[in-house]
Amino acid sequence: MSDKIKIQLEYPMNCSPKVLYNRLSTASGLAEWFADDVRVKGNLFTFIWEGSEQQAEKALQREDQFVRYNWLDEEDGFFEFRITKDDLTGDVSLIVIDSTDEDEQEEAKGLWDSQISDLKHVLGC
Repeated sequence: MSDKIKIQLEYPMNCSPKVLYNRLSTASGLAEWFADDVRVKGNLFTFIWEGSEQQAEKALQREDQFVRYNWLDEEDGFFEFRITKDDLTGDVSLIVIDSTDEDEQEEAKGLWDSQISDLKHVLGC
């Protein structure tokens, strides 16, 4: 049985949903900020960090709205990106939903803060 819990983080993004979605859903886009390298074969993504590899399946997606990846080596392990756009102001936000061990919540939040900072830098926002 898994002891994973779900965390949800929201980041304001100063870019279009289409540009953001490309960085979240493609191997080349993810390699710019998420991992050192990303290889893809069908829906199977191999993320490479400092020589170690981890695989995830792109399980769900809706263009310019969301994408979800399920880790293959973790029971109930996943991460998901949701793009929201406020109808009134036009403000775009990225919502990151991640599964993590309960005792690693703060570490996971810190990692996502760092990763999203890299993403914002790549996007110039």
